[in-house]
Amino acid sequence: MKRLSWPRRLPIDPYILLLLGTVALAALLPARGAGADVASGASTGAIAFLFFLYGARLSTREAMDGLRHWRLHVTVLACTFVVFPLLGLASRGLVPVLLTDPLFQGLLFLTLVPSTIQSSIAFTSIARGNVPAAICAGSFSSLVGIVLTPLLAAALLGSGGGFSADSVVEIVLQLLVPFVAGQVLRRWIGGFVVRHKKVLGLVDRGSILLVVYTAFSEGMVRGVWHQVSPARLAGLLAVEAVLLAVMLVLTWYGAKGLGFGRADRIAIQFAGSKKSLAAGLPMASVLFGAQASLAVLPLMLFHQMQLMVCAVIAKRRARDPETVPPGESTVREHAAAGTGGRAG
Repeated sequence: MKRLSWPRRLPIDPYILLLLGTVALAALLPARGAGADVASGASTGAIAFLFFLYGARLSTREAMDGLRHWRLHVTVLACTFVVFPLLGLASRGLVPVLLTDPLFQGLLFLTLVPSTIQSSIAFTSIARGNVPAAICAGSFSSLVGIVLTPLLAAALLGSGGGFSADSVVEIVLQLLVPFVAGQVLRRWIGGFVVRHKKVLGLVDRGSILLVVYTAFSEGMVRGVWHQVSPARLAGLLAVEAVLLAVMLVLTWYGAKGLGFGRADRIAIQFAGSKKSLAAGLPMASVLFGAQASLAVLPLMLFHQMQLMVCAVIAKRRARDPETVPPGESTVREHAAAGTGGRAG
């Protein structure tokens, strides 16, 4: 008998199968009670460890270059807080054909929340993009969103909103502190981290799987999937698929039109086309109160969709040739050499 072997070329990316399997696991065995606390803690720990590894791998000069890349950060902020909300407002014309008014309110809220941090950085790393700039862009978006998202929601949704200093503290403790710790210890462990890139890759992918499981489990426990009819759910999914496709195209080709190089375009595409479930859920509880479960349904669906689609894009970008146009450097080259310089 011939030995069964895993096919070398699958019609679906194996990582997408892992994502789908994680969603199925959350649907069948969602984390509840103490299990939910463990899953949430594991996800938080994985994200913190991810930032620690990035801090240990990236040189201080390279991180400062990413911080000074202001054109990229302005572009990401414009995509997140200007282009996205305009598209959300335009979707008002789909009520009541495809969307109910509550679903439209949730879709509009989705367009107001900040970009993701951990998944944007992970996908940028997988695709060999400008990781330092992605770290800064995601962090800036989250910090700006703490103030801007409630203000935009109050103006466009007619709801009062607010923010807490605890959110800022949580971002600092979960993201910036581990990154700084990695920077401080880079002198002793930086070489080890660079030599074991597979470890960083496992954390990239593992952190995304944990976020997917935790988020989908929370949706199953809350029962938000049973508060809308299948027809309306299909309509919402179609609208969100178009929204994501438009943003992916605009961020990629728009960045090219603005003169950004490949590494920067990757960071802009992944940071400028995504929305943060972690930031959106607590804000929705303040803005919508008892209606928060239904209001965050569009955000939860979009979150899963963006992870799966961007996973495919990142894997394909990773297979692009290593060669780059003259004058454009890659983040991978900087990390290997341990030197700074702008990526793209």
